Amino acid sequence: MRIVLITGLAIGSLAASVMGQELDANAIVEKANRASYYAGKDGSAKVKMVMSDGRTREFAILRRNADEGMGQKFYVYFTAPADVRKMAYLVHKRPGGNDDRWLFLPALNLVKRIAPGDKRTSFVGSDFLYEDVSGRGLEEDTHELVETTETQYVIKNTPKDPGSVEFSSYTVWIDKESFLPRKAEYLDKNGTLSRRVVADKVETVQGYPTVVESYVEDLSAGTKTVNTFADVKLDIGLKDRLFTERFLRRPPREVTR
Repeated sequence: MRIVLITGLAIGSLAASVMGQELDANAIVEKANRASYYAGKDGSAKVKMVMSDGRTREFAILRRNADEGMGQKFYVYFTAPADVRKMAYLVHKRPGGNDDRWLFLPALNLVKRIAPGDKRTSFVGSDFLYEDVSGRGLEEDTHELVETTETQYVIKNTPKDPGSVEFSSYTVWIDKESFLPRKAEYLDKNGTLSRRVVADKVETVQGYPTVVESYVEDLSAGTKTVNTFADVKLDIGLKDRLFTERFLRRPPREVTR
């Protein structure tokens, strides 16, 4: 399920038009996916990342939905501190997997292709993962509705290819009104709680409930990373050409101004 909340601009509302009807796990997950990653046609935000050891990262992020289908593109440009400034990250998300990811390292003037096996490694030294930027594909897990409370659906997700990930399963708490995922907890291969991701603060932006602060905890390492989102904008008319390798080395003004 694509629920990990690194990009506040990707969180939108979805009216529960099926209120009063029974939803199965797959239907809930699909609605949560749309609510989490498809608000408007595109969007931008500025993000400040603070790690428990005091390190920080500041970056701008752009997101554009495909004109047809469920594909998406993400562009991340780092503005501070000096050791990551001008670094850029590009994702072409495709339904069914086979996503493409690139990372530009300005110190080496190198564009690095991120292999599929590396998508669950640390994102610029934080507790977030590369996969967290654009999310995990729905088809990669089986989904089970394990509890329904007055305000939330609780979904257990089990990877179809256990050898490709470091966890055995993860559980997501989804708001029944907006379908926003509010918390995810991951169990390691021994069944021990090892990772927690929380959408901590939500505000309404342009009519969409939007996450403006989220955090992830690595419970095994005892570390935490907090993301705070500002200047969130939706439906701003981003051009598809911005999401190409060309702009890894030469960032567009949409992320530098």
